[in-house]
Formats: sequence, C-alpha cells, structure tokens
Amino acid sequence: MDTLIAPLLNGTADGALLLIAALGLALTFGQMGVINMAHGEFLLAGAVCAYWTQQLVSNTDVSILVALPVAFLLAGALGVLLEVTIIQWMYDRPLDTLLATVGVSLALQQIFLQKYPSGVPVEKPGLLDGQWTVFGYAWPLRQVFTIVLALLCLAALGAMLKYTSFGRRIRATVQNRALAETLGVATRSVDRITFFVGSGLAGVGGVAASLIGGTNSQLGTKYIILAFLVVVAGGLGQLRGAVIAAWTVGVVTAYLADWTTGSLAQVITFVLVVIFLQVKPQGLFTVRTRGLA
Repeated sequence: MDTLIAPLLNGTADGALLLIAALGLALTFGQMGVINMAHGEFLLAGAVCAYWTQQLVSNTDVSILVALPVAFLLAGALGVLLEVTIIQWMYDRPLDTLLATVGVSLALQQIFLQKYPSGVPVEKPGLLDGQWTVFGYAWPLRQVFTIVLALLCLAALGAMLKYTSFGRRIRATVQNRALAETLGVATRSVDRITFFVGSGLAGVGGVAASLIGGTNSQLGTKYIILAFLVVVAGGLGQLRGAVIAAWTVGVVTAYLADWTTGSLAQVITFVLVVIFLQVKPQGLFTVRTRGLA
C-alpha cells in the first residue's frame, strides 16, 4: 500500500512547492512576457532568509513564521532591483531577458557559493517535526505545511487579482496596455509592483523548500525548469491550469522516481510535458484573454 500512497502524498507536496514557484512566474512570464531565469535564485534567497532568521530567533517555531514575510519582502526587493536595472529596458525583447537573467542567475549562485560553500542548514521547526498517518503512511508534517502554504498563496493571489483595485489595474494593463494608459493607469508602476509580488512568492516558496530538502546553490536550478513547464502546460495566465499542472507534474515525477531514479524521473517528466505541448500547445486551458483571473 505504501508503494502507492507514499508517491501520491510526497508528489502532492512537491507539486505544492512547484505551484508556489509557478504562481510568481505566471505573473512575470505569463502576464508581462518576461522570461526570468533568476526566479529560481529568488527561491534560494527565501531559503537563506529562513536560515538567517533562525540565527536571530532561537525558537524555530517562531523563526519560521518570521521568515515567511521577511522572505517575501527580500525576494520581492531583489525582483524590483532586477526589474529596475535590467528588465525594464527589455520588455519588447523576451530572448534578451532570457540571456540577461541567466547571467544574473549564475552570478547569484556564485555569490551564494562564496558565502556558503557547504550550503545552509535550516533546522526543522519542532511544530513540524511530527508525522500524520494517512492510510498507514507516516506523512511528514512539513510536507503538509507546504501544501497549506501553497493554498494560502493561491487564495491570496486570486483574491488580490479579483477584488483589489491593484488587481484590476494588473488585468487592465495585461489585456490592453495602451487603453489602460489612456484611462490613467500607471502601467510601469503596475509592472514593477507585479514583479515585486511575483518574486516575493518565490521567496515564500524558498522557505518551504528549505524544510523539505537541503539548501545549496543548485536549489533554484532544481525547480525553475519544472516551474516553467507548469506555467506553460497549465496555459499562460490560467491559475486553475497551473494548479492541475503542478499537482500532475509533482505526482507523476514522484511515481517515476519511485520506480527509477530522481534524475531519470525528471527527464521522463520533461519529455512527457513536451509531448503534451505538441498535442495542446495552448496548455490545459485555451487562453481567451491574457488575464489571470
């Protein structure tokens, strides 16, 4: 029974982490057309933030709660810095953003390696050190925490886009930038704040990632390609598509890893997604508009 239940539960947790990373990409890539390969390093910044807060706050249960908003602000600030210094000059040149952010990604990895060549050890909070028995399988609570965190991020992003004036400005800018500017929307400011929110979500994902696996310079690389696949396979700008794609990729990869190896499972998953996109190039849901809501 464990051979069927364990990959399902572990894959669901992995899919939740992919979803958090993909939500940020859905904003910056799905809406603004920016291919930000440094997004993975914003996850790494969130993981480092979790380590820093544990150095300042000895109670690990409290430090993890402090780390979440701090990681959001730190990664968001890094995103704005990237947008102001590089991205804003390349909005009409997506391939240039790809090349530029690959360079930024490598630079951030080298900075991390110089500072922490052995990675950073993030201690598991006592509150999440237990297990939850599901159909006889002892499911680590930190994985349940990741799923809850992903659902909260999804709900917060969906509510912001649907019910706030800023969310309406985002949708207006995406659907018709020229008309939005005519109506008085400061589209450049909207772009910048959108980049802040998208990058901040990556920071939150980094905190969750630091609790599931080791934190080293390759943390972002581990998730960035799969997160892009989730965004594309789900359909650009489609939140429900991102949820389904993230869960499917996470669970399929977990089952394949159980039968083969982790690396081979990722390769097979990548090939399966590419084949799927050949059949449905628009992803799971056809894009009627470029809005997220």
